[in-house]
Amino acid sequence: MAGGLALVSGCVVEPSGQVGVYFPTVGFAPAVVVAPAVEVEPVMVPEAYTWDGYEYVGLVGGQYYYLGPGHIWLVAGSDRMERFHGWERGHADWRDHATRNDRYRKDAHGHVQPRRDERH
Repeated sequence: MAGGLALVSGCVVEPSGQVGVYFPTVGFAPAVVVAPAVEVEPVMVPEAYTWDGYEYVGLVGGQYYYLGPGHIWLVAGSDRMERFHGWERGHADWRDHATRNDRYRKDAHGHVQPRRDERH
């Protein structure tokens, strides 16, 4: 009876007649981690900007940006937009006199962005 239990418990009789013990191993596949798709924000650095009496403001598409701390362009919130549009009523031609942006080229992540007309 003991021999039968030994064979069931993982003992192996080698072809040479020797008895060996076999310990089955259970392996687990590593867990597959799927990272969520990373949304890449478009680079938003205005090609030109103006001074509205308080700060520099630029426009990219239909979105206004202001020059924040560290010379980084940030989305202008509603409070800034209200003030800017008040200023804009008296300076409707501001785009004609805007300064070409060669100096403040950092996006919201602090990365320097080339001008669109200089990209290859």
